[in-house]
Amino acid sequence: MFLELVLLLAAIAVAAGLVGSLAGIGGGLVLVPVLVVFLQVPFPEAVGASALTIIATSTTAGATYVEDRLTNVRVGMLLEVATVPGAFVGAALTIVATRSGLTAVLLVALGVLLLATLPGALSRLRAEPPAPPTPDDLSRRWRLGGSYFDRQLHRSVEYHGGRTRPAFGIMFGAGIIAGLFGIGGGVLKVLALDRALGLPVKVATATSNFMIGVTAAAGVALLVGAGYVDPVLAAPLVVGSVVGSYAGTRILPGLSNRSVRLVFVPILVAFAFGLIFRGVLGWA
Repeated sequence: MFLELVLLLAAIAVAAGLVGSLAGIGGGLVLVPVLVVFLQVPFPEAVGASALTIIATSTTAGATYVEDRLTNVRVGMLLEVATVPGAFVGAALTIVATRSGLTAVLLVALGVLLLATLPGALSRLRAEPPAPPTPDDLSRRWRLGGSYFDRQLHRSVEYHGGRTRPAFGIMFGAGIIAGLFGIGGGVLKVLALDRALGLPVKVATATSNFMIGVTAAAGVALLVGAGYVDPVLAAPLVVGSVVGSYAGTRILPGLSNRSVRLVFVPILVAFAFGLIFRGVLGWA
């Protein structure tokens, strides 16, 4: 039974790592709901294990996307200034909420968060790539732009960032969400990079993969100290997520921007309702 459980966890992590690297969410957005809803793993332990897999996914996918020139390292390093403090705040809130018996509240909140991200993703399905925004003073000063070769479009795509201040605010919120739910905050990171800065979604996905590991590392330190990281649970998940995320990096460059968004929309809907249902049962 132990071997079967290890293989099951590794298989789940492969799928989560694949989806995470394609969507820039780190896999935690898939992994935490599966662990909590289907495998009955306590929420704080699921968060701790997910945070470790996000670090592994980011290390694998982030390095590959940098090599493929999809990642905008300047944007990623700049916005980490906002996400890392948020991750410390989120991890501290997880510990406090768990010890106060508010796990059901966290489950419902995570489910609602997943549903809240859908309208923004659906509204930009047809953008291929999106029209670049007007740069603001900060994006011009910090040169938040670049170019990449789009294999699906068969041409080079130039882009530049805009609306830098809202992006910083969203990134701080992404850090809190990352520490609170162990999901890397990739959904909000992609939202900030895609909608606030106006970067092409492939660049947003690649840059998010680069950033989520740093954010997760900031939050996981507090979770380890609180005893919410189980090495036996985390080990097969880390191995599986590395395999899945590497496979995703080989697939992403050939996909359309629309396809990247469609990867995780139906999955988010299913898991969101599963988490809300589980949280409501916890209250009852």
